[in-house]
Amino acid sequence: MSGPGAAPGEPHGAHGRPPVRGQKWAAFKRSPYFPATVLLFILSAAAGLFAGSYTYAMANPTPHRIPTAVVSEPDTTRGREFVAGMDRALDASLVIHVFPTPAAAREALEEQQVFAIVRSGERGVALDVAAASGAAVAQLLAETAVKVGDTLGLPVAVRDVKPLQKGDPRGLALFYISLAAVIVGFVGSIQLSVHARGLIPLERIAFTVAYALLGAFAIAAVVDWLLGAVDLPFAQSWLILAFTMFTSGMVFTMFNTLIGRWAMLPTWGVMVLLGNPSSGGAVSWPLLPSLLGHIGRWLPPGASVNAQHTAVYYQGHQRLFPYLVLAAWALVSGTVFWVWRHRHPGGREHMPQHAAALT
Repeated sequence: MSGPGAAPGEPHGAHGRPPVRGQKWAAFKRSPYFPATVLLFILSAAAGLFAGSYTYAMANPTPHRIPTAVVSEPDTTRGREFVAGMDRALDASLVIHVFPTPAAAREALEEQQVFAIVRSGERGVALDVAAASGAAVAQLLAETAVKVGDTLGLPVAVRDVKPLQKGDPRGLALFYISLAAVIVGFVGSIQLSVHARGLIPLERIAFTVAYALLGAFAIAAVVDWLLGAVDLPFAQSWLILAFTMFTSGMVFTMFNTLIGRWAMLPTWGVMVLLGNPSSGGAVSWPLLPSLLGHIGRWLPPGASVNAQHTAVYYQGHQRLFPYLVLAAWALVSGTVFWVWRHRHPGGREHMPQHAAALT
């Protein structure tokens, strides 16, 4: 039955009744307030995680595993005492590699297999460090060697055989340029998705290559030619930065294909929260927490820092591994994007008809 004044067919008391709770929730999820609220909490968590990841990695660098070369000939009892004292002072973090000659030990240092060389003789001990392999590690080894030598009454001569360039006394410039390539790489991909959404897959990849090459050139030119902070092997450094920027852009494109508008979350997690602190650029890997020291080199930021670092300071001893890491991430990301390209929120088939007609 209908009550007085009720519209025909309207249940009694339905007029003016507020929506039930489920209807309110459905309306909220359809409104712009829902993603804005989700972003509110995500950004807050991201801020804390960002500060925490860098603080955890860099605030209190502690030696965990420092490969060190010891020349066996000539060997002395005092030399063995010095190495044992260094290991005790560094909380058993030295990993000793014995080499028959100084030349063999120096080759291992050039190949970045060791961070220091200990040579003992009748008059004392010589310690060769390489600031280019990590300024903090070299400083720690040098300071510890002097203290151990004083304790043992043993003369210690410390020499930096791989010094950093004058414009980069703390060795951070290469970390900063790699960081710029990583961040601009995925931000560029985000901007393509926002402002050039109609690009088809091949066009999207082509423009990612284009901004990677141009952006990397700008980074290298500013740091080397304009500021003179680091004397880069320009072509090689430029291409490493471009490779890094392209890989970073494709990582976001992959996640954007898989999970749509929330792609920034895994991209930020892999490239910034985890990748940059563990890259070894700001704090060399022997001083990082052991887990970060191991996984950092398998991520694009760490691979970029390693390739750039070797190109600048260890020319002629370039290793293939960091390039393979970048290539693997770029290949996997590009393959996922291409295979599931129909799921990507861009492309002209997803554009409104009137916009597609203009392209």
